[in-house]
Amino acid sequence: MADGPGAGGRAGPAQVVATREAPDAEAAAGSAAATTVLPLRDVPGRWPVTSSAELPGTRFLHLRQDTVVMPGGGQADREIIDHPGAVAIAALDAGDRVLMIRQYRHAPGGLLWEIPAGLRDVAGEPLVQAAQRELLEETGHRAADWHVLADVVSAPGFSSERVRIFLARGVTEVPAAEQHYVRTDEEASLEVAWVPLAAAVRGFLAGDLHNGVTGVGILSAYAAITSGFGALRETGAPETL
Repeated sequence: MADGPGAGGRAGPAQVVATREAPDAEAAAGSAAATTVLPLRDVPGRWPVTSSAELPGTRFLHLRQDTVVMPGGGQADREIIDHPGAVAIAALDAGDRVLMIRQYRHAPGGLLWEIPAGLRDVAGEPLVQAAQRELLEETGHRAADWHVLADVVSAPGFSSERVRIFLARGVTEVPAAEQHYVRTDEEASLEVAWVPLAAAVRGFLAGDLHNGVTGVGILSAYAAITSGFGALRETGAPETL
């Protein structure tokens, strides 16, 4: 990799060219996706909130309290968020660039740069198929070569969420006429960009990027390149935890 993560010192975030789909009305009129230059840095800021309430449970997340017996015989209450799990994709091109998206995340309050990801919300769907679906829905791309890159428990102190991160190569853009998924809500404002992998590594080291699963994916992809992709697992490899 010609441009390592430490090259050039601290000179501010990289600038990347990102695309955003035209709104439905404009797309229907034949408008092309908008292109803009953005800094590779997460941006704080919250969208307006019209109401807020504590919920006992939602469609995907459920809160429970377990009383756990400690090895010494004592007991402790632990609140756990049951989560269906997720998949994520570090998609690389031949030039060692990674496909990233920027989207609004309400919980931390900001526009975050991330690798594509999504819930395991289709019963019985193999994880690699879930990843292929998410890559297409969020970025409009497909990939020919897939391997397991890493398995992550994202918040083991309070959540059961497990995330399988895939490495995807042989990436091609799908023609707009073959893309049928309609992005809504936050996804309607997604911006997509090819980012030099070394710049993404520098972004995490500099504190400009913050998504934890993305950090694992970016750093693992960088390690996979330097090791010649020799340690990658097949897509059907079992999760061990």
